[in-house]
Amino acid sequence: MEDKKQFLQKATELFIEHGSKTLTMDDMAREFGMSKKTLYQHYRNKEALIEEVLDFKLNDIVEKMQKLDVEVENAVERMFCRDEQMEKAVSSNKSMMIRQLVKYYPAIYHKHVANFSEKFTEVLVKNIEKGRKQGVYREDFNAEINAKLFIQMMMSYDSSPIFEVNKINRHDFNIEVMMLYMNAITTEKGKEVLKKYNLK
Repeated sequence: MEDKKQFLQKATELFIEHGSKTLTMDDMAREFGMSKKTLYQHYRNKEALIEEVLDFKLNDIVEKMQKLDVEVENAVERMFCRDEQMEKAVSSNKSMMIRQLVKYYPAIYHKHVANFSEKFTEVLVKNIEKGRKQGVYREDFNAEINAKLFIQMMMSYDSSPIFEVNKINRHDFNIEVMMLYMNAITTEKGKEVLKKYNLK
């Protein structure tokens, strides 16, 4: 098998393009110019390959987010960096791959969502800890619960029975969620920084 990272990158793209159910192990072997037997030497079944692809993509996104955490000093400003990784991860909920995961591989989907939530919660909690040291975030709230609430709200766009996606676009929705969250956790000092991000 070629370089593992390159393999997983291409496999991710194939699953996103064709769907987790539609793409077969035969298709995958053909795309990589290997026999199906060789592919099965690396992955006992398609489910194992899907799980590794999901972990690979999630770890890649989290790594890029952590890089931004180091590059942007102010915790409030960090939350408003155009975080393409976060937006892609959240909006990928509606991809063919994810829709088919929900329908045909619900156990894998639920495990992935739990993993996603845990890793993104860690990133947000670190941001909260940093912001508290800088005096821009309040001390009187549960960091982990608030981080999970933020993730839950961001992910609810595609599955909520309340929001009509044909009337509210994702960008506007994301801004409202972000401002709700940031106004809830910032101190007066933090709100001063927040003023320049009043995106209305």
